[in-house]
Amino acid sequence: MLTVRKSQDRGHADHGWLNSFHSFSFAGYYDPAHMGFGNLRVINEDRIAPGTGFGTHGHRDMEIISYVLSGELAHKDSMGNIKGIPPGDVQRMSAGTGVQHSEFNHAVGQTTHFLQIWIEPNVRGIPPSYEQKTFAEAEKRGALRLVASPDGAQGSVKIHADAALYAGLLNGTESATLALNPARKTYVHLVRGALTANGQALSGGDALLMEKETTLSLTDGHDAEVLVFDLAA
Repeated sequence: MLTVRKSQDRGHADHGWLNSFHSFSFAGYYDPAHMGFGNLRVINEDRIAPGTGFGTHGHRDMEIISYVLSGELAHKDSMGNIKGIPPGDVQRMSAGTGVQHSEFNHAVGQTTHFLQIWIEPNVRGIPPSYEQKTFAEAEKRGALRLVASPDGAQGSVKIHADAALYAGLLNGTESATLALNPARKTYVHLVRGALTANGQALSGGDALLMEKETTLSLTDGHDAEVLVFDLAA
């Protein structure tokens, strides 16, 4: 079963310093039909204005992934991590028993554009932890590169959740396929560009929700960057 969710159907909040699109209910955006998908709870597409950001705030028992598209995200947390997250890096923070962190754009004249992703953990009450890895463009070009998984397979970041995340870049004749377990759910989020996923034409910000499918086929990319989530049902 295939369901397309168009970019313009997402929730939207413009706070001036932050322009955010919500794939699922979040903060002031509430839609009972879009509370998450499987154990995927949040995909926020955020743009942070120069010299601004999220002040120190807390999380518990959530796997949080940051995926930067342009600019740089400055991260500081109560575990002692002070990091810059550039495009190409995947950051994973396991909130566990509790963590405080802040995220800022310190650049002058440059917006930070990133995805904030929350996945529900399959274990609670663990010590908070942090991981950040770089995935070269060549690894994602014309392919689906595993970037997050429960066991850190293939050099991916390790998440404490029954889920896996793949990232791909496709253009022109490049294509990618992924075998799916029909007992699980698959969520395709087109970050930018255009792409055809299992015959469905997608534009930047669109998503394809897949249930009881055995194969994902990605073709006809036009400067496409895509994230694919393999999720517990």
